[in-house]
Amino acid sequence: MKKTKSRSLEAVFGPLVSSYSRAEAIADGVLIDVTTMAREAGLQWPVALTHSVWRDCVSWDEQRNRSQVCQDEDGRLWDVLFMAVFVIRRAAVPKDRMTFTLYRVPSDGSTLEPQEVTLKLIVGPGDDGEPVVTILMPHED
Repeated sequence: MKKTKSRSLEAVFGPLVSSYSRAEAIADGVLIDVTTMAREAGLQWPVALTHSVWRDCVSWDEQRNRSQVCQDEDGRLWDVLFMAVFVIRRAAVPKDRMTFTLYRVPSDGSTLEPQEVTLKLIVGPGDDGEPVVTILMPHED
């Protein structure tokens, strides 16, 4: 058997240009950590939403209650997490990437009827290699 010399990743690819951890993304507000409620909904791993998902599907304030319909962020977040759990449990063979849909009232200040939105769920490694879940808009990566 031929012996090969072990080389570091830096020796192969060169020095690291940049890195951006999940913890940094949460601290910066790029990701919103929703792990506490996600555990209540049945997800065992840490869960984060992208800022775009939060803004489109969860964010709600008192002004919108007056101009649109009466809702709150906890209820809207629960809807997102419930549907994420549903698609995972419904899958014959769970995958690391899945899409799901839900109906939510857009947070545009005027719409009164729920509209369908598609979201993407990715299971991948966290900062220390542990499994984590991220929920994104379909065009996000």
